[in-house]
Amino acid sequence: MTWTTVITEPSELGECPFWHPQEGMLYWVDIAGFQIKRANVFMGTVERWAMAIDGVPSEPGCMAPAKSGGFVIALRDRIVRARTWGGELQTLRLFKHDTKTTRFNDGKCDPMGRFWAGTMYEPRTVPEAELFSLDARGAQAPVIERKAGNATIANGLAWSPDHRTVYWADTTDHVVHAWDYDPQSNAMTRQRVFKQFADKPAGWKPFQPDNGGYLGRPDGAAVDVQGNYWLAMYEGQRVLQLSPAGEILQNIPAPVLCTTMPCFGGDDMQTLYLTSARHGRSAEDLVAQPQLGCVFSMRVDVPGLPVQFFED
Repeated sequence: MTWTTVITEPSELGECPFWHPQEGMLYWVDIAGFQIKRANVFMGTVERWAMAIDGVPSEPGCMAPAKSGGFVIALRDRIVRARTWGGELQTLRLFKHDTKTTRFNDGKCDPMGRFWAGTMYEPRTVPEAELFSLDARGAQAPVIERKAGNATIANGLAWSPDHRTVYWADTTDHVVHAWDYDPQSNAMTRQRVFKQFADKPAGWKPFQPDNGGYLGRPDGAAVDVQGNYWLAMYEGQRVLQLSPAGEILQNIPAPVLCTTMPCFGGDDMQTLYLTSARHGRSAEDLVAQPQLGCVFSMRVDVPGLPVQFFED
């Protein structure tokens, strides 16, 4: 398996990639760059869309395409709707968390077209991150449900192919949880640990041989048609393919230390795209790995699940 650098222009904090099947375009957010990006990966062209509310820049934590056109986007303190690329941002729901410490992070749509987004507590000192779903189907006023909490950094959100299992990671605790899921009622039950990873060793430094045995912290994830969970390991310089039972099937070295989230794309859904981050890295790290923040791809044997569209 060989990685290709798809987008050479680095993002500060690339996240939440998805392949738009109708457009044949790759989308992702640059959280610390306050913008959303999309690319024609065959031409290598990139478009950028700055995110701001009332002229004030706001970080896009995650986004999803909408079935009726446009996008749904989670910014620092709200979920917004845009009808077109570059269009007006209409607030669907403003949240009341403390914006000095908390912002939206990882998210995507569930199989029924609800938009889910989790928060992160930026001081990383207490588990105050939460996971919410927003249901706007049938042109109704958005209905918000709190789905989970007791985390510090929301990540790794994904569903199994049969829609009966939902995954959610807490990056700080190095853990991925799983729940039984009923897509009709939107109910999560029987929470359990899907995979617990070892903490960062004391004195760990980047770029050690084999990363000093450290696998990294669980970040964003995607699922293939066989139900395997593909997980970017931040600071681990790898992507893991985990079986539905949580066993490591593949430990795939990545081009850069700070991998953030994979997604599947291409006409056959057998291209794995991978975003990465350079935000907060030292000058030495950036010299050692100037491609931090770029987008990469590789061909895989098993197709992935397509992006789920927001319905309103």
